Amino acid sequence: MTGGFVLWLTGLSGAGKSTLTGAIEPRLRELGLPVEVLDGDAVRTNLSAGLGFSREDRDTNILRIGYVANLLARNGVAVVTAAISPYRNTRDANRGLIEGDGSAFIEIYLAATLEQCEARDVKGLYAEARAGRRPGFTGIDDPYEPPLAPEIVLETGTEDIATSVRRVLEFLAARGLVPAVAGAAQ
Repeated sequence: MTGGFVLWLTGLSGAGKSTLTGAIEPRLRELGLPVEVLDGDAVRTNLSAGLGFSREDRDTNILRIGYVANLLARNGVAVVTAAISPYRNTRDANRGLIEGDGSAFIEIYLAATLEQCEARDVKGLYAEARAGRRPGFTGIDDPYEPPLAPEIVLETGTEDIATSVRRVLEFLAARGLVPAVAGAAQ
């Protein structure tokens, strides 16, 4: 096994980033890893307060998440980020920073469709965006640029959470980042 790594979860609002994070974090801890979660909403509240949702502000927020993730990973921490991170070039910039410092960057695309995300939107954000009360909403009137070559693609619109967790743990074990675990989806 090596030092720290970054699991960079990306996908539309409602794709399951927070749900997957909540399921994978305790599994990594059970393996004895130090783990930190950088949730997009928490970072916006605490580290990026005052930023809006312009492309520049979104990029600044995501680059801040990448900077903190890099600091943690290079010090042996398993980092899980859960942020929409809609723009490919900003995710790629974070990959360059993190890999350039010697840590693994694992981009995980939660590939739920817009329709699937809207159907499970308990906060009503998509409805507000479609009604014009939430301008610049990713996937509605601001683009989401899917990764071109993510390490893992999870079909979270149809795949159950246990399967997604198992697939992530198996990938990490195959890369030597965590020990192999029998029954990874328990």
